[in-house]
Amino acid sequence: MRKVIADEWMTLDGVIQAPGQADEDTTGGFQHGGWHVGYFDDIAQRRVVDSVVTAGGFLLGRRTYEIFAAHWPNASEEEQVLAEPLNTKPKYVASRTLTEPLEWQNSRVLQGDVAEAVAALKQEDGEDLPVRLNRWRPLGTACDR
Repeated sequence: MRKVIADEWMTLDGVIQAPGQADEDTTGGFQHGGWHVGYFDDIAQRRVVDSVVTAGGFLLGRRTYEIFAAHWPNASEEEQVLAEPLNTKPKYVASRTLTEPLEWQNSRVLQGDVAEAVAALKQEDGEDLPVRLNRWRPLGTACDR
């Protein structure tokens, strides 16, 4: 049985939106994109690479899927250490609005109840599945659609 692991970059006040680039996700008028970059060091880089390389696939929300699918298939040469596993490993997308086939290779929309679909993924053989989200929402609110 594999695990689903939430591994997020988060500020002390709960922000996870747009850690990498100023224009990564400006939804809702968010103007603080790229807040994580100034704190990213060699230790953080090794941790990220290791978590991506050893993952059995990735569990994504719709917005994160769209951001990643627009970037990683066209990643620069220096980003290939992350791009190669992100592009080739399975991506499982929680969405009520996306339909298959998804353009990014090895991506599929989770069907039916998301909790049941994720529970089924956990029962499969393989390495753990990191969760990647683009924005935080309080419990009980709508997830990425």
